[in-house]
Amino acid sequence: MKAWPYPKLIAHRGGGTLAPENTLAAVRFGQSLGYRACEIDVKLSSDGVAMLLHDATLERTTSGKGDAGTLAWADLAKLDAGAWHSPEFRGEPIARFDAFAREILAKKAMVNIEIKPSPGRDKETGAHVAAVSAALFASAPVPPLLSSFSFAALGEAQIMSPELPRGWLTDRVEPADWDRLEALEAASLHTSHKNLLRADVDRAHKLGLRVMIYTVNDIARAEELFSWGVDGMFTDNLRVFAERFPKHL
Repeated sequence: MKAWPYPKLIAHRGGGTLAPENTLAAVRFGQSLGYRACEIDVKLSSDGVAMLLHDATLERTTSGKGDAGTLAWADLAKLDAGAWHSPEFRGEPIARFDAFAREILAKKAMVNIEIKPSPGRDKETGAHVAAVSAALFASAPVPPLLSSFSFAALGEAQIMSPELPRGWLTDRVEPADWDRLEALEAASLHTSHKNLLRADVDRAHKLGLRVMIYTVNDIARAEELFSWGVDGMFTDNLRVFAERFPKHL
């Protein structure tokens, strides 16, 4: 297999459950615990600004309402993306992707960028996020790892910025996923630990693919997966995992 520069532990959505997900505050919190890499979700505003947000809608993690992809950035920038988590993060805004990139580059950190299109915008989002990622991280010592559950989005990313490594996301590994991995010229398979089989890990490695697992919060399960040879895992349990697996940060 090709060299793999990413650490085995990656902070899920920047700060796990300890800070409001997909915010700069979350990224800084994860870094304060020693995490050298984080995973974040990126989608587009209606006017094409790349931003960090997981859900298609705004209600769960912001003070806004409705479909995030239908609002212009000027309106999204006014929303509170921290108060839902806890009072100490009140006023934390939705993060622009370019601001996030500056934060990562300043710390010489690494990132897995999950392309998270709003409904009906898969190809547009995949192409845009890939192009912007390639430009923003051109000077990074380790390139960003792009991933997505959307085959269309990741396919457009492949066309737009073929030099960036890609990971195919699937909740459960099915026979068709091996064809998708080949078509995408993927570097890694990303899947849920709940449905993972050890045979999936072995097959991926025989094909030269790395295996990345989400979202692992139990120490015993993490130890089992590491014994299977998984190459990385995303966790929300940042503090406990940092203490138990410091060499994997």
